[in-house]
Amino acid sequence: MGLLLFSTRESDSAWVDSVWTCTSEQVTAMTSVAGARWGLVFWEQAGRSYTSITGPESRTGTAPVPEGATFTGIEFAVGTSLRAVPTPALVDGGIELPDTTRRTFRLDGARWETPGPDDAEALVERLVRAGIVLRDLLCVEALRGDRPAVSGRTLERRFRAATGLTQGAVRQIERARAAAQLLAAGSPAVDVVAKLGYCDEPHLARALRFYVGRTVRQLREGAGGAIALDLDQRLTS
Repeated sequence: MGLLLFSTRESDSAWVDSVWTCTSEQVTAMTSVAGARWGLVFWEQAGRSYTSITGPESRTGTAPVPEGATFTGIEFAVGTSLRAVPTPALVDGGIELPDTTRRTFRLDGARWETPGPDDAEALVERLVRAGIVLRDLLCVEALRGDRPAVSGRTLERRFRAATGLTQGAVRQIERARAAAQLLAAGSPAVDVVAKLGYCDEPHLARALRFYVGRTVRQLREGAGGAIALDLDQRLTS
């Protein structure tokens, strides 16, 4: 039986949503979960080091997993972006960065020290100071529920440029992920429907299939195989 051993923490940085670590044991594939954020992922396997830029994912799918690898990932806040790579070009994909060593990686023409989970924010601060990671404050305001002083069309265009997704897609993805977490923690489906504003349980079920790749029962029972979502720290395949 294979395992994905996840650990995730939230970040107090305005530029970072969360930092996670993972170890794969006898796992070669997992269910990927829709996500509104891009990220940087660092991993080691068989003595070699790798770095990738991961993009937002518009729906669930299946992704390969390097067996016996250890990962550290940084999920950036919605509204941030890379200077060198437009976020829309990363949606449902990603880029493996060349010339990675155990200690350093190369991004946007410069070499940076590979972070551990405890100094991820320090790396992000350096990237921000260098102008490599950017942020569109209009998107930040919109996500807070504010009304930026621009037309709806301009806001949507800016939002798509920064995130690669529409505001509606981001809301639906975030809601489905929250529903998965609640169900995995034991909340009844009827309570999740009421708490997150779904029309009814069939609408919740459709959202889970499309964005999470799981049924209510699978989430409740921890079934369905390895999944790229930290539901209970220990996910079996």
